[in-house]
Amino acid sequence: MSTVRIAPEIHLVLDTESGTVAQEREDIIQYSLNPVNEKLDKLDLIADDLVNSLAPSRPLLNTWPGREHTSYTAGFYTNAWYGIVVGFFFFAMVALYIYLRIAMGGA
Repeated sequence: MSTVRIAPEIHLVLDTESGTVAQEREDIIQYSLNPVNEKLDKLDLIADDLVNSLAPSRPLLNTWPGREHTSYTAGFYTNAWYGIVVGFFFFAMVALYIYLRIAMGGA
């Protein structure tokens, strides 16, 4: 947000963004919000990255190209591994129950 002084002797300024000519006044303060907008854009990218982390097929902010589905693949293998471990544990408990039932003389 910048202004150009057209005629300093009569206090006329031109706003370069809107193209308006106005009188320069001492009681008005102009502040550029460009640094704030840059930080908001960065926060917007981080918020989008947080939302994308919930979907396994979406790319994350700091990932290498071509690794969009790594979370999906890692989740699949992790869940398969836990399923196998829980299944073997359940099978061992059933087998132990049957063995103890036979060993104690029950049918």
